[in-house]
Amino acid sequence: MIRPLAQWAVQCALRCADIRVLRYLAVSIGALAVDVGVFLGCLGAGIAPGPAAALGYSLGIIAHWLLSSRAVFNDTVAAGGRGRLVQKSLFVISALAGLALTTLIVILADRAGLDPRAAKLVAIAVSFAVVYLVRSQVVFKDGRR
Repeated sequence: MIRPLAQWAVQCALRCADIRVLRYLAVSIGALAVDVGVFLGCLGAGIAPGPAAALGYSLGIIAHWLLSSRAVFNDTVAAGGRGRLVQKSLFVISALAGLALTTLIVILADRAGLDPRAAKLVAIAVSFAVVYLVRSQVVFKDGRR
């Protein structure tokens, strides 16, 4: 899994001129702010790291759809009806994959005695790479579904 992610990172760096990648990065930073803010707030309130990571990521999902469907993939968002429903469903499935990765990484690190904040940073990188690939190649590939 590391090799494909490393290859993707190199390709991403080489394509930084691609404005879509830069817009996705900006949108992801906004959604990440929601995610991490909620995560840290939950930790401060005494909520266990796993559920805190899941709640933060879930709220970040909502922010990400609102931002990415309007500012990143606006040219491939399905117009409405069944196509839009399918696209939203695929978006949620991709988000749930990111949520599962994030939660699993944080829980495993916590059980291993590692700092959950450091684990969250690793989870952010892994989730970003996997979810972007799915969204760009599947969810928003063709808005005419």
